Amino acid sequence: MKNLLNLYVNPGSVTYGRWAASSLQAAITLERGQYCARLLHRMVRAYIADRTVLPVNPYGAWKTSMLCDQDLANSISLHLQELGKNISAQALVDFLARPDICAKHGINKPISLATAKRWLNTMGYRYRHEGRGQYTDGHERKDVVFYRDHIYIPRLKEVRRYVYPQTRERVHDRRTIIWYHDESIFYAHDRRKKSWYHKDAAPKPYKKGEGASLMIADFVSADYGWLRSPNGNESAREVFRPGANRDGYFTNDQILQQADKAAQLVTSHYPTFDHVFVYDNATTHRKRADDALSARHMPKLVSKTLEDTWYIQRNVIDPGTRRPRRNPDRTYVKERIRMRDTRNPKTGEVQSLYYPDDHELYPGRFKGMAQLLIERGWDPERLKAGGELKAECSSFKCADITAACCTRRILFNEPDFANVPSLLETSMEEYGISVLFLPKFHCELNPIEQCWGYAKRIYRLNPESSKEDRLEQNAIDALEQVPLLSIRRFFNRAHRFMDAYSEGLNGRQSAWACRKYKGHRTLPPELKVALEKAGMSS
Repeated sequence: MKNLLNLYVNPGSVTYGRWAASSLQAAITLERGQYCARLLHRMVRAYIADRTVLPVNPYGAWKTSMLCDQDLANSISLHLQELGKNISAQALVDFLARPDICAKHGINKPISLATAKRWLNTMGYRYRHEGRGQYTDGHERKDVVFYRDHIYIPRLKEVRRYVYPQTRERVHDRRTIIWYHDESIFYAHDRRKKSWYHKDAAPKPYKKGEGASLMIADFVSADYGWLRSPNGNESAREVFRPGANRDGYFTNDQILQQADKAAQLVTSHYPTFDHVFVYDNATTHRKRADDALSARHMPKLVSKTLEDTWYIQRNVIDPGTRRPRRNPDRTYVKERIRMRDTRNPKTGEVQSLYYPDDHELYPGRFKGMAQLLIERGWDPERLKAGGELKAECSSFKCADITAACCTRRILFNEPDFANVPSLLETSMEEYGISVLFLPKFHCELNPIEQCWGYAKRIYRLNPESSKEDRLEQNAIDALEQVPLLSIRRFFNRAHRFMDAYSEGLNGRQSAWACRKYKGHRTLPPELKVALEKAGMSS
């Protein structure tokens, strides 16, 4: 009808002003004949006479999907939300076959599986592998959030003042380079899961298991990429074959050796910069001296006998192999040592954790947490056996980790117990290098994690091979193909997460904000307003 009117009233039309010719021309555009032209003629005349109602479609009616019924669509949507991960086409068929649902929405016959699949697709569901985001295990745990917000982020923000000299007031001329460290494992049989195959291709036998493994530990920075000398001949990278019958396991001794190598490399080849090493919060990284102060396993009261007195147990190291000795049953050989003395923060005097060997009542015994706190000025009545303060809260999961809720928490938060440096920090002090530890469960704050992902995507494109030499060569080649530009983008992303946490956002809100704002390493001032509009404010 619209075409007919255009052909009739447009001066440029060859049928301008000719009604019958315009009707026939409009019908020809629809691949129709004279009968259609006459119908169009009558329909337009009827529309000119009464412009409130358009003529009925002359080609019959078409069926509309039942999903056009908003009530039915809402009922299906609510049901799918209730199913969670158990959504399936059959579940939708069964739901719409229920008598109450049929009566409510006037459904006369059940739908087919094909229709159910089509409806699920229409409603935005896709049959695919579940997408993986950041880890949530312990991510919002109180002690983890406290460490992230009050220790790690403030320290890293202070360091970043000297990383980007164009955005700070100059205090001195030395820039700081942040080197992030991590380990990752490559597997021999780890290959791309999806590819293009001919529909008639026969199934191919595949190797069972992940195959041989290779651990690689390295450092990366936004300035230079992987840590190496300017000529590329020296590197801090460690290649390790984990396993009891191979190279063993990556222990704190290997961590310290690699850190020493990295420290020598950066101080000799990049002496004009200050350097900071950032490690994840693993026990192998944060290991302290064997006799270092720790209130984690101390008893509250004095030991009953000298034989039962509390000591630290440590593994006996074989001087030849530098590995822990084992008993015939494969358990480690242990030895008992005393925990080192400390200084009383109240008086500044040396405080021993054990009574003197010539003590009248408790010679050589461990004093207990209560006595240590009494010597530091705490109320004896609250700390005595049966007193107000118990040994520890249930499983040491205190409601407020800064409160004086139990004996162990009080001693745990004492300055000399809380600020014991790790062996890694002590070792790096000799080189003038600071060490930071990431919050637990926060891999999104470590940009090297994305470097591993980039390298593994390339690694999986290699032909399959079970040879360990090919495994190592393919893994190293993949790491070398990670471009510096991508590394810098990974750093920006990690720093955007840090900026989001510093603004008080939780993990879910931070992930949303970092997906939305990808332009720079900080988030915009209008972030809070955008969160409210997106329904992410709580």
